[in-house]
Amino acid sequence: MGKVKQKVKISKFERLLYSFAIFLLVLAPVSIVFSKATLAKVNFEVEKEKKEIAKQKKTNESLAMAIDELASLTKIQAVAEEQGLSYNNDNIKSVTEEN
Repeated sequence: MGKVKQKVKISKFERLLYSFAIFLLVLAPVSIVFSKATLAKVNFEVEKEKKEIAKQKKTNESLAMAIDELASLTKIQAVAEEQGLSYNNDNIKSVTEEN
């Protein structure tokens, strides 16, 4: 007696379900790689911005030191003397606030 093979019919719903499952199996690794690449790019940008912030902080600190140096009394007196002005302590008046 010979075996007779019966062909199993797959419904449209099952075919759609299998297609969707295969699509998900292909899409999942692609989306993971894409999201990791995007995350790496964002992390690179964050590190770049951190370096820029650190550089700007150093610039701000050096400018603040330059301001303090230029605003010192000795520097003011030197500039005043260069301009032909003199420092007279008798002309300085203190202002006090009374409550």
